[in-house]
Amino acid sequence: MHKAVLLQFGATLLAAAAAAVFLGTRGALSAMCGGLAYTLPNGFFVWRLWVASWREGHATVAPFIAGELIKLVSTVGLLALTAVLYRDVHWGALLVGLVLALKANLFAFLVKT
Repeated sequence: MHKAVLLQFGATLLAAAAAAVFLGTRGALSAMCGGLAYTLPNGFFVWRLWVASWREGHATVAPFIAGELIKLVSTVGLLALTAVLYRDVHWGALLVGLVLALKANLFAFLVKT
């Protein structure tokens, strides 16, 4: 699962680099914000699952579902925070960064473990 988060971060960097070439600094920052809005909560979720795997006998569905809900709310919150704090956001670049980070999970299956 750590590799999936690293692939998401790599996809975010790729989106930011492409946005920098085509849209400049404004696009690069927007793409980075979009990608990190999904990658950071997902990274904390993976870290939490990894720590929880050390404890034997505590593997239940409830913490997983709660973690997914927290991840979803955190992603929406970070996107809203980006909209409020970064007034010069380029929405196209932000969406490209977000979508590439979301779809990077599909390539995690291609990476050998």
